[in-house]
Amino acid sequence: MSVMDNFEQWKDFLGDRLHQAQDQGVDQQAINQLAYQVGEHLATQVDAKNDEEAMLRDLWNVASDEERHTIANMMVKLVQDEGTH
Repeated sequence: MSVMDNFEQWKDFLGDRLHQAQDQGVDQQAINQLAYQVGEHLATQVDAKNDEEAMLRDLWNVASDEERHTIANMMVKLVQDEGTH
């Protein structure tokens, strides 16, 4: 099973990657920009594997650029306490 198949596993995966980036000294602005790029890639190149991903993709697709940055920043906040730390 892929981490993309289960939203909780996906959040844990993202949380682990976020903590790795923070541990390596990546600043918050760079993390937020990377989250935006990941969101753009997922919305345009990856089929949703569950209802949550489909909802996020649909929100992304109707959002303005500024709103997409907000969604990306909120996803970073959402996974801040996820993962194995």
